[in-house]
Amino acid sequence: MLMYLVSWVLGMFGVAMPFLHDNGIVGIGISMVIVVVAALNLVLDFDFIEQGQANGAPKSLEWYAAFGLLVTLVWLYLETLRLLAKLQSRD
Repeated sequence: MLMYLVSWVLGMFGVAMPFLHDNGIVGIGISMVIVVVAALNLVLDFDFIEQGQANGAPKSLEWYAAFGLLVTLVWLYLETLRLLAKLQSRD
């Protein structure tokens, strides 16, 4: 996320980070790392839900857990599509 934030801020000033969005080895490697981090974040979300249920968390945390899970799923989906697009444009 920090890399995307820096890329976005630098992009507003006309500075590009080509290795981040490039379809070269470095760009694909970065995308793979991001997909793995998103997948691990998905595991953390499910663990949060499980722990909340086991410890009798209040009802107000259901929305928080569901929203976190939804955000992680969308992030993982977008990053997977970005990785597949980089892999396909490489051919």
